[in-house]
Amino acid sequence: MPSKTTKKVAFPHMGNVYIAWSSALKKLGVEPLIPPHTSKKTLELASKHSPESICLPYKLILGNFMQSLENGADYVAMISSPGICRLGEYGQSIKNVLTDLGYGDRYTEMQLYDGFPGMYKFLKKISGVKNPITVIKALNMAVRKMFVLDRIENLFSYYRAREVVTGTAEKHYNKALSIITDAENTKQLKKAEKEATEEIRKTEIDKNRDVVNVDITGEIFLVQDPFSNQNIEKELGRMGVQTRRSLTVSSFLKDAIIPKFLKKGETHLERAFRMAKPYLMRDIGGDALESVSDVAYADERGVDGIIHVSPFTCMPEIMSQNIFPTMRENCDIPILTLIMDEQTGRAGYITRLEAFVDLMRRRKNYRNKTEKQN
Repeated sequence: MPSKTTKKVAFPHMGNVYIAWSSALKKLGVEPLIPPHTSKKTLELASKHSPESICLPYKLILGNFMQSLENGADYVAMISSPGICRLGEYGQSIKNVLTDLGYGDRYTEMQLYDGFPGMYKFLKKISGVKNPITVIKALNMAVRKMFVLDRIENLFSYYRAREVVTGTAEKHYNKALSIITDAENTKQLKKAEKEATEEIRKTEIDKNRDVVNVDITGEIFLVQDPFSNQNIEKELGRMGVQTRRSLTVSSFLKDAIIPKFLKKGETHLERAFRMAKPYLMRDIGGDALESVSDVAYADERGVDGIIHVSPFTCMPEIMSQNIFPTMRENCDIPILTLIMDEQTGRAGYITRLEAFVDLMRRRKNYRNKTEKQN
């Protein structure tokens, strides 16, 4: 086991989670080693050591860990699950691969359903910090920062869909992320969110642009990770589409980590059980239950369309996709399903997105015309 005074701990990329994780680790005196942003190199590196039929998130997580260890990480850490999903098998498999590659026992994980106590024990274990107040403060900072990041992401989506000059919203958004990253305590975070919001609002927009609204649901890793979903939100923003992630890390934290007495309102999982019930009576693993309920929720809110993204061979998401046709009897909303793996071609992918956006826009214009006539 590594014996350095300052531990270097790495974790896989999934959207902006690394910003929140880094805050917690720094508060505990641990150096966060952020792996290179996921790329083709990451995927190629991991594919050589992965089962052929394993899903894309596994390969990307393994690739992140391999690159992190090559860059000097003492430990690699992630969240695992004992539920009805191959995620529960990731840990042991990844641990075996890393051991075979000569990295020794450097893998550690936290079980998804252990909640706040599990996260507390996890941070205490990887940091060696024994003061419970210090650990709780670090965890509190990470959770709060994740909620801020998701709120900023939604604001960014609004401005990106309406920007006058393509790319300006993203430039302001990147500055906003830097502002939030630098916040070291709750007081600074509140100020940082205000400054980040003002930064994004500097984007010049066309308020009269014909914008359509789309919810994105599916397997949570693919929903969050721009590499694996081929920058779907950026592509849609370029087409004048405002996106909303139905599955967010903050909603996951509200369900799995935040104590019940601190929760306000219905959580995503609670809504999933309620709204999926006519079509799916129980959790069948992965994010299938949430995906089914998200379609019903999007239809209830009058969203223009919903896109379901999932990894190739993901059985829970295959099940949810087979439920969608039945849902069309009650839900009048266009649904686009996208199955992603390392072989997914960009040209055909973009063509499908453009056709779907055109469909939504024509439906929206037809409805607006009909409403005016009536």
